[in-house]
Amino acid sequence: EMANRERNKKILLELVKQPDNSRCADCGEPEPDWASYKLGIFVCLNCSGIHRSLSSHVKSIRLDFWEDKLVEFMKSNGNARAQAQYEKAVPPYYYRPQREDCNILREQWIRAKYERKEFTGETKYPPLPYTTGFYEGILLKKGKDNTQFLKRKFVLSEREFTLSYYNKEDSKGPKAVISIKDLNATFQPEKIGHPNGLQITYQDGDHTRNLYVYHERSEEIVTWYNAIRAARYAYLKTAYPTGSDEELLPMITRNYLKEGYMEKTGPMQTESFKRRWFILDSQNRKLLYFKGHLDAEELGAIFIGTESKGYSVKEWVPLNARGNKWKCGLMLETPERQFVFMCEQERDQREWLEVLRKVLSRPMSPQDYTSKQDFSVL
Repeated sequence: EMANRERNKKILLELVKQPDNSRCADCGEPEPDWASYKLGIFVCLNCSGIHRSLSSHVKSIRLDFWEDKLVEFMKSNGNARAQAQYEKAVPPYYYRPQREDCNILREQWIRAKYERKEFTGETKYPPLPYTTGFYEGILLKKGKDNTQFLKRKFVLSEREFTLSYYNKEDSKGPKAVISIKDLNATFQPEKIGHPNGLQITYQDGDHTRNLYVYHERSEEIVTWYNAIRAARYAYLKTAYPTGSDEELLPMITRNYLKEGYMEKTGPMQTESFKRRWFILDSQNRKLLYFKGHLDAEELGAIFIGTESKGYSVKEWVPLNARGNKWKCGLMLETPERQFVFMCEQERDQREWLEVLRKVLSRPMSPQDYTSKQDFSVL
């Protein structure tokens, strides 16, 4: 019995070293320690919890007892085989969650694959919302000037490349028609305070605007996210007709490099410091700042070019510290002016320096030069 147990464990540990099995079948985390012996896949601890909640039979490779027939089943299946079946027809724009993504993205990916079997290439009906190019529904949206979330009708049209929302069911026209051209969507459960919270960011004239929405059902909000991605992908295909999927996919939607509060002073560096919420968007090389973390409209944006163009960032001890409560400073220098920011903790300061240097060290693209002309430094 004991020898048998050890032998089976050894076989499983060998199996999980094979290249296809050495990453979680669902989120790609290296060295998965768990397995679903119903699907024949190796998964990480986090994803195994989701599989367990779907009553899919999971065991720990190291800690659980494995019967011979289950080990044989794992041997004849494995991640590559399952992916060939369950991920046969994943649309290119469909977001494949990574290990650091929020829980609902992973859970819905797992449900879509194995429970709803959306990607086996066999589903004829019902048509998925994101394959029709048109989607509408009710989302809870945070008010621009208050913290209340109210039901609003949203309509996504791939043909028009727009996302619109309506304040009243019966109102004559939409409250806003947002172009897909520079729209981004990113899950922000902590910030929004709801596990299904989605932040939609777009250009409104020369300002960046945020909408904060959620839906009580996680399947519904993930469907919205992928419907938006489908429309963005269609838009990018027309904007960059020669672009390959490899080039276009990272541009569909993106997570921001870093967000958080810093204190900021004015151009003379003698004005008192004010706390602001900063978002670093590496794709369009902007450091945006807002009054608060759930604000609808930015107060300003700082373009971050390259060092050869006169941009730099360094640690900084300010000469004047009027109004600042925080002690860890950094200075971002642009050809126009110097910006001084204070962070609450050294860890924040280190992280901001690191991500800002990351953007500085990236060569500028032709689009970057045009986007720099689009807005003035405040």
